[in-house]
Order: sequence, then C-alpha cells, then structure tokens
Amino acid sequence: MDVTRAIADLDEVRSRLASVQRFRGLSGPAALASGVAAIGAGAVQLAVVPAPHGAGDAARYVAIWIACLAFALAVNYGAVAVWLARNWSSRTRTELKTAAIAVTPSIVGGGAFTAALLARGEIGLLPGMWALCYGLGLLAARSMLPRGTVSIALSFAALGSTLLFAPGTNALAWWVMPLTFGMGQSVIGVLILRDDANREGRA
Repeated sequence: MDVTRAIADLDEVRSRLASVQRFRGLSGPAALASGVAAIGAGAVQLAVVPAPHGAGDAARYVAIWIACLAFALAVNYGAVAVWLARNWSSRTRTELKTAAIAVTPSIVGGGAFTAALLARGEIGLLPGMWALCYGLGLLAARSMLPRGTVSIALSFAALGSTLLFAPGTNALAWWVMPLTFGMGQSVIGVLILRDDANREGRA
C-alpha cells in the first residue's frame, strides 16, 4: 500500500473519531468562571446602566459585555492552550481542528453581526443574536460536548430567538445576559466537571 495513502487514510480515521468523541480540551472550571463572570458583569450593569437608553448608555453597555466576553475567551481558550501544551500529539491536534471547524462559523457570524448591529445602532438586537449564535455553535459541536449540552444549546437558541423580537431595548435589561450566559455557562461547566469525574471513575 502506498505510504502517503496510508497516512491520509489514518488522518481521515482520526478526524472521524474526533468528530464523534468528547473534546478533551474543555475545562469545567473555565466554563464556570466565565459563567460567574457573566453574573458579575450583570451586577456591574445593574449598578452602572440597568436599562440602557441613548448613545451614552449603549456605549457603557457594550463596554461591559465586551469586557466580559474578552475574559471568557481568555479563560476558556487559555485552558485549551494549557491542555494542548500538556498533551501535544497528532490526536490532540486532530481534536482541536475538528472542534474549531465546528464552532468557527458561529463565532465568525456572531462577530460580523455584532459589528453590523453596532454600526447601525441596533444594540437592542445584540443579546438575542449572541445567544442564538452561541446556541447554534453548541449544536454544531454537540458530538464533542458532554451529554446534556444539547438541551442547553436549544435553550440558548430559543431564548435568543425570543429576545430578537423584544420591543425596543428591553433585551438590554441588566438581568438578561446573566440569565442566559451566566446560568448557561455555569450549567455547561457543571456538565463538563461531571463528565470528567465519570471518565476518571471508569479509568
């Protein structure tokens, strides 16, 4: 058998296995930290701008939640980087590539929609769009996530779709993001921790 063909076939097998196995780079503590951060950001919004109205309030609202997003990305992708450094191999590279392919469209789409809505001043649509894109990303990567994540993803998508039709700036109320991302990420963190514990128990 041609060596090049054999290597290509092996890579294909690895990719297929990675697409149906739990992505091991997920961190329960990181997911919990990002959930707690969203709840904390909600408390900050309550103190600073509980119900945004006008350009000044909108700028403060966006600043609070972009800062929260930056923290969540740093914590979660930092955990993935640590996992890669400790477990660097062809298998982990394949797992990372498969996970990235699954979630990248929702991340890129969410970023593009965010920029477009900010440019048009339609910030009232941001929470719904964020929740919907995140839910779709979770659904796309569902085979690599712990059992029970699908129901969380569907909840994100359903709540996001509902928020898109909220009148005016009602979706910007201080409790909306903590309820969606704060609680959602916290539950995902618990699911990851429970799944890791079960896997260690079987080992």
